Amino acid sequence: MTFDFDTPVERAGTWSARWEKYAGRDVIPLWVADTDFRAPPAVLEAMHARLGHGVMGYTAPPDELRAAIVARMQRLHGWRIEPGWIVFLPGVVPGLHLAARHLMTSGDHALLPTPLYHHFKRALELAQRVHTEVPLVLQAGRWVFDEERLAASVQPQSRLLYLCNPQNPGGTIFTRSELQRLADFALRHDLWICSDEIHSEILLDAGKPHVPVASLAPEISRRSVTLNSPNKAFNFPGAGCAWAIIEDERLRAAFAADHHATIHDPSVFGFIGALAAYREGDGWLAAQLAYLRQRRDQLEQSIGTLPGLAMAHVEATYLAWIDCAGLDVPDAHALFLQHGVALSPGAQFGDARFVRLNFGTQRARLALALERIASAVSSTRSR
Repeated sequence: MTFDFDTPVERAGTWSARWEKYAGRDVIPLWVADTDFRAPPAVLEAMHARLGHGVMGYTAPPDELRAAIVARMQRLHGWRIEPGWIVFLPGVVPGLHLAARHLMTSGDHALLPTPLYHHFKRALELAQRVHTEVPLVLQAGRWVFDEERLAASVQPQSRLLYLCNPQNPGGTIFTRSELQRLADFALRHDLWICSDEIHSEILLDAGKPHVPVASLAPEISRRSVTLNSPNKAFNFPGAGCAWAIIEDERLRAAFAADHHATIHDPSVFGFIGALAAYREGDGWLAAQLAYLRQRRDQLEQSIGTLPGLAMAHVEATYLAWIDCAGLDVPDAHALFLQHGVALSPGAQFGDARFVRLNFGTQRARLALALERIASAVSSTRSR
């Protein structure tokens, strides 16, 4: 079966957060992390069939989905989990907030590797938890942990290490050995690990598998919260279905109790979409990954020709972390917006010298955006 990712999909007027912000303006929005691709046919068909039933009542988490998650973790990663370890959430972000509240108490300290998806820091701020930002370093074209700085940042009150793997916005797939060293560090310092692995099936480089950190050893699993969702890989984040995988029974009960008190379950369409994606979406996912590899290569080749810009190789995700320090402008995000391309400002992730670009879009739209970025760069050279 063939799938069409090249034909533009009109998203204006659909309440899209990414597109509505610049409605009525000649701006290509490449910021919020969803794609411009239709969800897999199997997902859409399953949702249509459920809508045809006509009753949209409260929905209990289906046992079939728990079983599908367990089977997928075993098949993809050789990771054995129990169905009862799964706590369903409407998204990964609520899981970050629950982790900050239940893995730490007032006065405890967290380690936050940066650059990083901004909701990690926001979760700690809202929970009023102390934290230290620990910058990643660029080595051989990959954003990786600075292990010496990480060790220097730990404190007697440290209780939590946040991890994003694959890394957003850096695009790194951390290797098994890198994760093992991180896990050993966490064990030495009696830290919990909360790992956001929502991009774990958007892997662009062959031979670089995703390794769930909790899968490394039983003692790591017992001290981990793994957050995941098919929302990114199969592009139905608006339906909302995610989960936390928690082996520790007491922590799992605390998550579940707070979840029921403060946030809602996934929608019926989130449950249906997730189950359909895991049962019948693999062919579509493989085709999408092939298309995203082409867009990644298209982007890297273009950025490589532009003076003042640089980017690491993107191993995973459809997000590029672009270094604009060489442009010598006070606000690269504003510069590109003036030339008709909306990106995510780097300050949101911890470094204002950068921007994040979402290349999960059609070939022609990305090409036009890159032309505008080139024009913006050229304008800085003609001053």
